[in-house]
Amino acid sequence: MNKAVQNALEEAAPTFDSKLIPVMREAITTVQMILFQRLKDSIFQRSSEGSEYSGQSEEDNIRLAGAVVNNLYGSDALDPQVNLFACNHRELIEEELHGIRSRVAELIPHITDSLRMQTLCDNHEGIHSIPCLLLAKELGLLDEERELPLPSTFMLSVRKLGAESGLVKPMTSAPPPLTKQEIEQETDKKE
Repeated sequence: MNKAVQNALEEAAPTFDSKLIPVMREAITTVQMILFQRLKDSIFQRSSEGSEYSGQSEEDNIRLAGAVVNNLYGSDALDPQVNLFACNHRELIEEELHGIRSRVAELIPHITDSLRMQTLCDNHEGIHSIPCLLLAKELGLLDEERELPLPSTFMLSVRKLGAESGLVKPMTSAPPPLTKQEIEQETDKKE
């Protein structure tokens, strides 16, 4: 990794305990799943409207959405069929990548944050993932003016997004502590 890039990452990166990395990665994966869900819905909608995808199978439409997300985040699919699809349909994936901004504009802040957090986690683990940020910048998916959130802020915003998307249950606040009188009443009921 270029020394200047390494120094910039170290200066910009919030210091966080390595125990946070798995939790951060879970939040990043949540953003990826929501992006996949929205892209898949968009592809299916366009397919039903007689677009260029109308001749593709349902499985290929799903593979396309997965391949786009994998490409953006620099990961390989666990399913070899998705990787094979990605190799055989590179131009289609590029076309979808260039359309993400217009199709899921509301996710841009979350995509920006998740790619940055992924880069920080990767950097902490000695993995070079700057190309993902550069690709996102080229595609207009990286809001460079957006401040880097603290890990807790990022995780809470992703949790909220996940709840809004039906992916996770909404967080509920804990009930207020019992008053002394309520504790006494509970104790009296048990006796």
